[in-house]
Amino acid sequence: MSADFWAGYISGAAGILIGNPLDLLKVRLQAGTPSLTSTPTSYTSQFSSAGSLIRGATAPILGYGALNALLFVTYNRTSTLLNSSTKGAPPNLWTTWLAGAIGGLATWVVSTPTELVKCRAQISSSPTAASSWGITKEILRSKGIRGLYFGGVVTALRDSIGYGFYFWSYELSTRLMMSRMRERGSDTKEAAKVLLCGGFAGVVTWASIFPLDVIKTRVQTQILADSASSPLLGAAVVAEGAERRRLGAVEVARNAYRSEGPGVFFRGLTVCSIRAFIVNAAQWAVYEWIMNELDPGRKIRG
Repeated sequence: MSADFWAGYISGAAGILIGNPLDLLKVRLQAGTPSLTSTPTSYTSQFSSAGSLIRGATAPILGYGALNALLFVTYNRTSTLLNSSTKGAPPNLWTTWLAGAIGGLATWVVSTPTELVKCRAQISSSPTAASSWGITKEILRSKGIRGLYFGGVVTALRDSIGYGFYFWSYELSTRLMMSRMRERGSDTKEAAKVLLCGGFAGVVTWASIFPLDVIKTRVQTQILADSASSPLLGAAVVAEGAERRRLGAVEVARNAYRSEGPGVFFRGLTVCSIRAFIVNAAQWAVYEWIMNELDPGRKIRG
């Protein structure tokens, strides 16, 4: 397979391992976990054992590696196609955003089931019920393959917009940093440039789509009509007396706004931004390093 496939796969898996503890906090804040308040004690209480640090990580490690591989392969191919008429020149920032958005949309087939299983594992209050494989089997048993793609529309929208800004901000920050260094007549360490630009790209990406991610999390973790597991978001069911059903993204967003105000769509953003900087700095560093190892003729971006 191509160098960017393996670079994307390995960097994606590495990012999950690094960022899973903070991702667990983000998901629980977004879903409105009652026991989680904004105090240090309540944050640390979420990690009662070593196993809790990697809760919900199995699905993302397997799925996100494939997702990241698909993302980078699609982005690189699309970017090359869109900029075929300007060979030798830096890619246009608009086509960079568009190529990223197309790459993000292509990941939908992997990201939706991965996010669904991950979020439910992280929200579960029962350690024995938090197995990614156990949750997957339960969904397949009760809902079939379609059950793994619940929340797919809002996930696709989130990924398309988010990854558009992801590659756009990385490209923009790389150019600005290199331009500033040339003006000062100094040379910058390549590793430092990649880490800073990668971290910045991660923060910009999540800031641009965080409300959509909150809605996605709540859509995917709401109570199931025929599930034997404990309710995750009891407020997401319809009025008493009616048949229980899962709500769509618009209904979930409307209910969240009415009950918790506009601030609910930014709950967990601080934790997410810290995680995004660390994870994406590491991901881009791993990606660029592997690309240079597998394709020695290629120069690091910038």
